[in-house]
Amino acid sequence: MKHARVAYGGALHQAMMLADGMLKLEDGRVLAEDQVVWLPPLQPQTIFALALNYADHAKELAEKSSKETGSFLKAPVIEPVIFLKGPNTLIGHQGFTKRPEGAEFMHYECELGVVISKAGKRIARANAMDYVAGYTVVNDYAIRNFLEGYYRPNLRVKSRDTCTPIGPWLVDRDDIADPMNLVLTTHVNGVLTQEGNTKDMIHDISALIEYISDFMSLNPGDVIMTGTPKGSVDVFPGDQIICEVESIGKLVNTIVADWQVTT
Repeated sequence: MKHARVAYGGALHQAMMLADGMLKLEDGRVLAEDQVVWLPPLQPQTIFALALNYADHAKELAEKSSKETGSFLKAPVIEPVIFLKGPNTLIGHQGFTKRPEGAEFMHYECELGVVISKAGKRIARANAMDYVAGYTVVNDYAIRNFLEGYYRPNLRVKSRDTCTPIGPWLVDRDDIADPMNLVLTTHVNGVLTQEGNTKDMIHDISALIEYISDFMSLNPGDVIMTGTPKGSVDVFPGDQIICEVESIGKLVNTIVADWQVTT
């Protein structure tokens, strides 16, 4: 089942997707997609994000980076490169992301988001999927010239307001037969610019859950953003970005200038 959180009629609602693409609110009302304001499909606890979890993306970034940073990016990824994000970064489907003044290269990152179902510590890889509630689509924007040398990604890049669209749906775990074989794509203004597959992750979902839970507890509502494949393209105000993960959904987002009012 596909679940969503929306605002309609001055109130917040839980919703589900109907077969015809319409939305059904918990009170039974049926609405079209453009009749509601989309919110993140959950209110997350800790948000974990992965850097360099696809080898082709690491290579792509190394080729575009300085000598110092490029050498770091070319190093073998032995352990997951994980950082945390603030909940202020999240916006919903059909939302607006601000391109900050001074950005020289700002790009999307289409990712599979994994939502944790229950508390756990030192979870064995063999049992890791028992701790998954479901999946969503995440777009984790980065501003490359704001990154500080080899220390990546930093707070100023990865916890900016509006820079992490998420949704539209939270899809139940059991509705996805194999989350490690899903196609990811991004279209900018209707043009395909990114394509990959979750099977190409360096560290798969079970490995990530095992790794994180070894040193800190996982809790219901935690989100693990699993990284992005190659296909980084600079985006500008007015551009529409559609990130899609097979069987999970299409996440639509528009870039605006930093000074534009989006609320």
